[in-house]
Amino acid sequence: MKPNVLLITLDQFRGDCLSSAGHKVVRTPHLDELARNGVRFANHYSQAAPCSPGRASLYTGLYQMNHRVCANGTPLDDRFDNVARMSLRAGYEPTIFGYTDQGIDPRTTTSPDDERLSSYQHVLPGFDRILNLSEPYPPWIENLKKHGYDMGDDFNGALSTEPDRHEDLSISNFLTDEFFAWLTKRDASIHAPWFTHLSYLRPHPPYAAAGKWSREYSPDEVEMPIAPSETRHPFHEAVMHSGHNAAPKTESELREMRAQYYGMIGEVDYQVGRICEKLRERDEWDNTLIVITADHGDQLGDHGLKDKLGFFESSYHIVGIVRDPKNPQAHGSVVNEFTENVDIMPTIAEAIDAPVSLQCDGMPLSEFLRGKTPERWRNGASYEFDWRHIYIDDNPSGAAKNWPHDGRLERQHLAVRRNRDCAYVQFGDGSWLAFDLASDPTWRTTIDDPAKVLPLAQEMLLWRSHHTERILTGMLLENGGVGRWPEGVAWRNQK
Repeated sequence: MKPNVLLITLDQFRGDCLSSAGHKVVRTPHLDELARNGVRFANHYSQAAPCSPGRASLYTGLYQMNHRVCANGTPLDDRFDNVARMSLRAGYEPTIFGYTDQGIDPRTTTSPDDERLSSYQHVLPGFDRILNLSEPYPPWIENLKKHGYDMGDDFNGALSTEPDRHEDLSISNFLTDEFFAWLTKRDASIHAPWFTHLSYLRPHPPYAAAGKWSREYSPDEVEMPIAPSETRHPFHEAVMHSGHNAAPKTESELREMRAQYYGMIGEVDYQVGRICEKLRERDEWDNTLIVITADHGDQLGDHGLKDKLGFFESSYHIVGIVRDPKNPQAHGSVVNEFTENVDIMPTIAEAIDAPVSLQCDGMPLSEFLRGKTPERWRNGASYEFDWRHIYIDDNPSGAAKNWPHDGRLERQHLAVRRNRDCAYVQFGDGSWLAFDLASDPTWRTTIDDPAKVLPLAQEMLLWRSHHTERILTGMLLENGGVGRWPEGVAWRNQK
């Protein structure tokens, strides 16, 4: 019998914020317990930021350079396979509680009045959305109203005031309760394995933890962030002084932001504990593949920045835990190889006996889950950031309209390749940075020697060349077709 699949995303969860990872302040007992009953991936990375680009990589197994979701609002090309469609073909009925932040491909709608052309906050094709917690979080806002908190349409206000209400009324607790209610309802008539994605908003900003969790950490006990270096790339300098991404200026504000972030982590850790206990109660613990990850991280004041953007790994190093009940021999192990969110779709595919889509840039984590080390594995992590959306508008003389004569959109991006000792950053305007991480893991010491930088640039070139589009490239039109056949050739089995 195929396993249940539970894919959990904890939005904006940094990879260092686990007590099992050695964090000196954060306490995550339930995630730590899950890691002891599964495999923790210590060097797990998102492939893009912000939410839509990062999730596109998670859901499709593609790097941003291939899926091309560049911003919150970029349409997701409908020709791509994704984790929900894959599970449908494997016989599941995939459900989603929360949100996926994926925009519609405009070629799939026939109406100029389609409201999906005005928002990216729509469900990934293939999922049946049981609970819609995209902005403005209508079911949760309605639940607050039932309990005497009428927030009107002020969903940001509802989130910002979570410290003022009991934690049982939080958006995270609400999602968990709705998932449990759904599990109970399906008991009577459905015995097939289920595939569910729980997409939690927290620890995403606003930095305001729910109820008791807002008081879990004193600002005095949290550590200060990494200070920005004295010499900075123009991109770093610009975003460090932007209103949205500039970190708070005072020590007290920085400490409060971090204390609230840790409190939000404490609450989602608690929700994970509730879920694991529920699975045990239902005798589904030993037949459920559990995947815990995030769409990206959070600067949290590091390098003078907050939220998620740019090239520093605070925005991309994320939580990664997988529990495969079929392989208890590997439980409790920690994988230090570089793993990525593009690996999640291939991993789930092998767990449910589905073919790994030829589009996938990632590789299955299956060998690690069996306690083995794959013969072939990557020696670094790669991620990208794109800010072309700043120049997209309907101005007739603007960059978006004046194609192909205006190439501004194609220059507003960066890519990072990070190995054990160094990191290389290539900007779309031709500039670059290289960091010596062996001597300084805080990303404040640069490498200027061309002889040392060249191998890093070549490594990035190889990464790009190894992950160009491959769906038809492994096939030859000889003898009726040989090699790797693409998915979707309906008559192939009739040959």
